[in-house]
Amino acid sequence: MTAAPKEAANTIALEEIHMEGQEPPKGQKTFTVEEAVETIGFGRFHIALFLIMGSTGVAEAMEIMLIAVVSPLIRCEWQLQDWQVALVTTMVFFGYMVFSIALGLLADRYGRWKILLLSFLWGAYFSLLTSFAPSYIWFVFLRTMVGGGVAGHAQGLIIKTEFLPTKYRGYMLPLTQVFWLAGSLLIIGLASVVNPTIGWRWLVRIASVPGIILILVFKFIPESARYNVSTGNTAAALATLRRIAEMNRAAMPEGVLQEPPKERRGRFKDLIHPKYLRTTLQIWIIWLGIAFAYYGVILASAELLERDLGCGSAAPLGDDPGPDSEESRSPCHCRPFGPSAYQTMIISTAGEIALNPVNILGINFLGRRLSLCITMGCTALFFLLLNICTSSAGMTGFLFMLRALVSANFNTIYIYTAEVYPTTMRALGMGTSGSLCRVGAMVAPFISQVLMSASFLGALCLFSSVCVVCAISAFTLPIETKGRALQ
Repeated sequence: MTAAPKEAANTIALEEIHMEGQEPPKGQKTFTVEEAVETIGFGRFHIALFLIMGSTGVAEAMEIMLIAVVSPLIRCEWQLQDWQVALVTTMVFFGYMVFSIALGLLADRYGRWKILLLSFLWGAYFSLLTSFAPSYIWFVFLRTMVGGGVAGHAQGLIIKTEFLPTKYRGYMLPLTQVFWLAGSLLIIGLASVVNPTIGWRWLVRIASVPGIILILVFKFIPESARYNVSTGNTAAALATLRRIAEMNRAAMPEGVLQEPPKERRGRFKDLIHPKYLRTTLQIWIIWLGIAFAYYGVILASAELLERDLGCGSAAPLGDDPGPDSEESRSPCHCRPFGPSAYQTMIISTAGEIALNPVNILGINFLGRRLSLCITMGCTALFFLLLNICTSSAGMTGFLFMLRALVSANFNTIYIYTAEVYPTTMRALGMGTSGSLCRVGAMVAPFISQVLMSASFLGALCLFSSVCVVCAISAFTLPIETKGRALQ
């Protein structure tokens, strides 16, 4: 430990003689950001990073899950048909899709931190405006804008990935799911209290609060050192690395931070370069299928609870208006969730953390590809099991396992995508993948909220088939990133 002050002093002295773009003296020791991150290791900085950047998942989950818990209420208020309710979710993900690519390009050019802050400001502003929507059209438009803001939250994951040492990425990144779970459970719990009392508009306002709070703490997280050094801003990268070493009470590597700036940054054609073309196409297929399955499960759960589509359920879990009532015969039926429906949603949502320990072990010991292939295959199986006539408890159990599996799929593909691309195109790779992912999310509402009402088995077979395709694509990915340093 006594060598640390001397090494820090040497680093400061070397920085003073280091000029951007100038080669170090012959024989002078140099190190890269990757080497610095590995040398500094894991410590207090990474715990703070995990808590702050991970909390972006709370805000994102609350905004995305909000639609599932307010759908019955806006259906009642504006007398909406099935396709109109489905369109709300579709347009949220349309906004997400459009902004994912744009924000990914901007993040690779102007920095991850700036785009993350901008996305939270944007999302919080339009989320608050949604609570004052005077009509269905305004509600759809404003939620589309919120989806655009949520698209930038992926930069939080990229910042975490670029600061974590290699051996910790496979353990820490899946734990981020805890924050998404917390946000999902929080919005469902709030909905069970707020919706029946002061209404869905107040629920929307409350859901925007975590995002506003996070804006205030972003200043404690620096810009990615990998990003800074890739743009030639070596001084800023070195200052950030020294700050991390100080917080972690660790030593910096000896020598000068030397890494050539990258001239070409965040170009779409790099993603389809022959070196990455096959990987990119298969990643896009997997992202699309995972989102289709994930949001399909969430929305299908809401439909099963609202309409009691399960063949063996003893009684509807919502407030049943009666089989011969005018509401039940109307295509714009109005049936708000009852207490037992919220309880079932909470139980099934809790499943998102159930397989996390197994998922972490699979990612780190079986590898990213095989782990994803197994969980996607199991997802396909459990979609088909939903068609079995069973009790309400049995249906809740199947939904619990489905949420656990689709959550594990998302964990793995997030890690793989962040690891497989180099720094100069990592944000763009995540952005385009996130954009294609939203295509699946845009289609899911029409399967879960429209087709499922017409053909329950047909909808389940479609979800299952897509998961099988994704499992095959995951197994045949050309690159395994387990244990590989970030490029």
